[in-house]
Amino acid sequence: MSHQFNSTVLREYDIRGIIGETLGTEDARAIGRGFATLLRRAGGKKIAVGYDGRVSSPILEHALIEGINATGLDVVRVGMGPTPMLYYAEASMEDVQGGIQITGSHNPANYNGFKMVFMGRPFFGADILKLGEMAAAGDWLDGKGGSEQREILGTYVDRLLEGLAGLDPAKLAGMRIGWDTGNGAAGPAVELLTSKLPGEHHLLFTEVDGTFPNHHPDPTEEKNLADLKALVAEKKLDFGLAFDGDGDRIGAIDGAGRVIWGDQLLMIYAEDLLRLVPGSTIIADVKASKALFDQVAKFGGKPLMWKTGHSLIKSKMKETHAPLAGEMSGHIFFAHEYYGFDDALYAAIRLIAASIRLGKSVTDLRGGMPRLVNTPEMRFQVDESRKFAVVDEVKARLSASGADVNDTDGVRVTTADGWWLLRASNTQDVLVARAESENQAGLDRLLAQIDEQLAASGLKRGPQAGH
Repeated sequence: MSHQFNSTVLREYDIRGIIGETLGTEDARAIGRGFATLLRRAGGKKIAVGYDGRVSSPILEHALIEGINATGLDVVRVGMGPTPMLYYAEASMEDVQGGIQITGSHNPANYNGFKMVFMGRPFFGADILKLGEMAAAGDWLDGKGGSEQREILGTYVDRLLEGLAGLDPAKLAGMRIGWDTGNGAAGPAVELLTSKLPGEHHLLFTEVDGTFPNHHPDPTEEKNLADLKALVAEKKLDFGLAFDGDGDRIGAIDGAGRVIWGDQLLMIYAEDLLRLVPGSTIIADVKASKALFDQVAKFGGKPLMWKTGHSLIKSKMKETHAPLAGEMSGHIFFAHEYYGFDDALYAAIRLIAASIRLGKSVTDLRGGMPRLVNTPEMRFQVDESRKFAVVDEVKARLSASGADVNDTDGVRVTTADGWWLLRASNTQDVLVARAESENQAGLDRLLAQIDEQLAASGLKRGPQAGH
């Protein structure tokens, strides 16, 4: 018995593919066998399994469990829900040592995949490649395991609500918030959460539908926030919250309809957290605004710039004992009074808490941020074999010219005009660029520098590649 995966599905942070083309039930079974074999060899006995609202998820769940059971391990089925609910199950159930969520995240409806956690740590990179090697060699243990169903949604939502402990009930009752789950897996959890929350809550698209009939569940693209903006404007709400397809990434808009991007949310969280835990290290990825790193330092914290990727950030948090981290993409990680994994529902609760503790509306907090001009994340297609080489060439040229270069993840170059970034995506054949300045003229000069470096490597900023 052995199995060969399609070369495109074993990714840096998770496993992902197109159902019926690059990913199917045999793959799910092999993932179950490989993951369970590694866990059994490490002394583990039980794996929690959850899935998102995609049409293909239940079929993959069935095959995944077969694979785990055939290796001699037992499964705790937590059912359909957001990815952080599965992470919570793995972290909170004492008899469970690993977890697998079946999810296509924010990918198109015909995709699906797997996110994994192994004995409390993210399972990524070399771990995922190992599953491929084990499958090719048929290196799996045999046995006979069983499965049981456990209801965890209620416990999970109660745990989220602990993030509001000690806050003034009258202030909570005065909150008016819009929530848009985009027909993703977070819908039922948000319904239950808001039914227990004081205040006034208006919900959009909480019915789980894997065809995403209203808009795509990716809150990092502003066009997907149009319905939420309309709701906030019509009902004159304090702010609005949006979630990706599996509930591990958050998007937000203030009462004036302005988007609060991932690094701007982190500014709010950091100001609140540094009052509670002075001097803390706070981590953000290389795509984050300079304003965030300055803000963390201003409030007495230690800003740390790290590589993009939710698994890489989680690992760095463990290493540095940072209580808070975040990415531009809306992954927010709280280890302060929580578990350190990316949970958009808990991040929503902490935004409510921060606004109350800081004594300012979310709109005021957003309005008080430095006014900078920046580009969105610009992504353009580059051949897989060239993408890392181009970044190395740019780095070599800039270092030789004496430029101020941070090479934590790609190249981030600081100049008198601001900064620009060029990095290779770990998950796609694209280069990612971003730039930020105090004014448009400065931004134009930064973009000219990016274009000049790309040209020197025989490339140009082509049409935008999709996610």
